Amino acid sequence: MNETDGAPGAAVAAVGDGERLRRWRLVLGGDGADGTGCVLAGRDRAMDEALGALYDSAADPGGSSGSRRGAGERSGGLGGSAPAVARWLGDIRRYFPAPVVQVMQRDAIDRLGLSALLLEPEMLEALEPDVHLAGTLLSLSAAMPETTRETARAVVRGVVRQLEERLASRTRAAVAGALDRSARTARPRRADIDWGRTIRANLKNYLPEQRTVVPERLVGYGRAAHTARKEVVLCIDQSGSMAPSVVYASVFGAVLASMRSLSTRLVAFDTSVADLTDRIDDPVDVLFAAQLGGGTDINRALAYCQSRITRPADTVVVLISDLHEGGIRGEMVKRVAAMRAAGTAFVALLALSDEGAPAHDREHAAALAALGVPAFACTPDLFPEVMAAAIEGRPLPAP
Repeated sequence: MNETDGAPGAAVAAVGDGERLRRWRLVLGGDGADGTGCVLAGRDRAMDEALGALYDSAADPGGSSGSRRGAGERSGGLGGSAPAVARWLGDIRRYFPAPVVQVMQRDAIDRLGLSALLLEPEMLEALEPDVHLAGTLLSLSAAMPETTRETARAVVRGVVRQLEERLASRTRAAVAGALDRSARTARPRRADIDWGRTIRANLKNYLPEQRTVVPERLVGYGRAAHTARKEVVLCIDQSGSMAPSVVYASVFGAVLASMRSLSTRLVAFDTSVADLTDRIDDPVDVLFAAQLGGGTDINRALAYCQSRITRPADTVVVLISDLHEGGIRGEMVKRVAAMRAAGTAFVALLALSDEGAPAHDREHAAALAALGVPAFACTPDLFPEVMAAAIEGRPLPAP
């Protein structure tokens, strides 16, 4: 049978073509140039209007939602109306999955200038919380009225709780394992022998006739100490572009601070330096104490961190910054070199987020790489492995 005979394959192809046209129609927006000839109805039409209110109105943010200026020409827009925005937020949560809702919320804030509406408690309660929303709220915290602040804190706390559930156990496991492996002893108990390293350390004592290695020197894991074995300094650039990184870093700071074998310090900076270590147990307090925006003086921040290091050989400094230095440019690299020469492990992360590498100072990144400090963007899921490698003195798992 062929397609004209009504074969099952032809019906499947027809359904596939129709779905393909429907999706293109939703993507292209339905103006005269889309060429699909597809007419939407019911739920599809409602989805299309929700998309059009955002993406068809970038040049006309004051338009009224759902209105039409002519045949085939839509004028979307949410304007400055809080009720209209609230209805639209409800619509997109009804029609789209949570990850898509988060992207659309982010685009609405950026494209339509809706930041001011985030200062209203009712609006915050209608939003789908995510890292980017938390970052936006933090950037607005200075202008936030008291009536909104508690709602904003609740939203941010919800985001922090989600991140802790996702990241805390993996981070503790990776870092605890690295601490155990880094605390080696030459006289280990039998249960503490690291057989892999012991064999490698004694390969010169291999007896071919016996096909065995004589272990003259044992290498083993050290028992957990009651005092901190390693010190970690998180040095976080709080300029506006680093907002998601600040959110993630505050969560990781709290997780690391909860481990007795680590002494963790958290420092945030722009052109000034704020030591937030006394708040590190509560990421939300850290985030609302941060002042997103302003300039950047990395050298000043590193100078402060360097002054607080008491055991250089047992310290890991993690700089989270796009490396756009507004201070003394050459001194920043010299200071990193000095810390490295003293035995301090140094990690440079251009971002701590899921978005990849941001715009950054390539000259400074190359200068750090020349010192043996690769500068790279790190996802939150990779960060535990990066910390474990830094603690053990292994090469960093840079992507």
